[in-house]
Amino acid sequence: MSNRLSTLAAALVVARRDFTAILFSRSFLFFLLGPLFPIVVAVLAGGVGAHIQQSATPPQLGLAMSSADVDAVLQARRAFADQLGDAVPPVIVIARVRPGEGFDARKMLAMRKENIAAVLTGSLSHPELTGTREQIEEWRGPVGLIAAAALHGVPGPVPPVALHGTASSTASERQGHVATAQAAQTLLFLLTMVLAGMVLSNLVEEKANKVIEVLAAAIPMDAVFFGKLFAMLGISFVGIAVWGTAVAGFIAFAGSQLPVLPAPAVGWPMMIALGVAYFAMAYLLLGSVFLAIGSLATTVREVQTLSMPVTMLQLVIFFLASFAMSQPGSVTEIGAVVFPFSSPFAMVARAAQEPGLGQHLAALAWQALWVILLVRGGSRLFRKRVMKSGPGTSKRNRKSRKAAAATA
Repeated sequence: MSNRLSTLAAALVVARRDFTAILFSRSFLFFLLGPLFPIVVAVLAGGVGAHIQQSATPPQLGLAMSSADVDAVLQARRAFADQLGDAVPPVIVIARVRPGEGFDARKMLAMRKENIAAVLTGSLSHPELTGTREQIEEWRGPVGLIAAAALHGVPGPVPPVALHGTASSTASERQGHVATAQAAQTLLFLLTMVLAGMVLSNLVEEKANKVIEVLAAAIPMDAVFFGKLFAMLGISFVGIAVWGTAVAGFIAFAGSQLPVLPAPAVGWPMMIALGVAYFAMAYLLLGSVFLAIGSLATTVREVQTLSMPVTMLQLVIFFLASFAMSQPGSVTEIGAVVFPFSSPFAMVARAAQEPGLGQHLAALAWQALWVILLVRGGSRLFRKRVMKSGPGTSKRNRKSRKAAAATA
């Protein structure tokens, strides 16, 4: 026993072994490529959609009025177009109706000529707009202004309005911080749920191959659990680096069309650092539970059955943290911060909403303590239930040996 490695040294050996084995496996390569396909599809779809929007003809307003009314509407439309821009619908002349001559607008729309969405008929004093309910409701205001201007004379240019804007306000800053906090929580939750599942199958495979028994005989069981957990965390960071590079390329390709998140309260450099730290803690906390589940399961199907309740509870925890974010300083928010599994999500939201780093150092220390407790509890449960070497088993063995000695 004196020649066995310490827990830390043994954990590093296990972590290096698992990290290398998984990193250079074909399954991990396909795992990395899987989430990249939606990004490629999004880039292609965005490019095709932009091309379609550029090539598509906007809906037009058809004119079927008397010659004088048509000329007055066109003149008024040009005046409003200079001032209101795209708010004024494009106009196309369908027919110049003679006095006493009728025009069937419904029949014209049914013929689907050009890209006419509605038809303006009647006279300037009694205009009639025919089209789908949504379209005529949208164009009723602009068409009314054009008809009024055409009837009473084209209005002059609108005087310029002096604008005195402010960089920000308290309400806008708060809304921006909430938006950034929601985005950070969602990203943290998605990455944790996608990547933590790898922990489950790893221990099941080694139990089936009897590798875990060899490791348990050579090094402390706590070291096995810690090593596997940190190896999977390292693999997760590799995956995040690959996906982050792909997302950065996508943003560089379509950055002008993407919304920009407001700066968090602690600033972007510190927010990124805290996001990495809280992801590590969220991963280790959930991974320690998954590791204990995987150590007790014997098949992949059993792993899936046992992990389903944990996954559902994790969704509840995420919703709890999201709800607590909207009530800063309340009992709910403090409870979400203290509860270890929701603490990373609640604290990453605080980083976006509140300045200060002392609270984050305390939260990270609290979460690290729970990681240690959960890993040690999982390893003891594994020794007791699977390896049959827990304290309860030792007592029974001692009792059986005493009974056998008394009988002899």
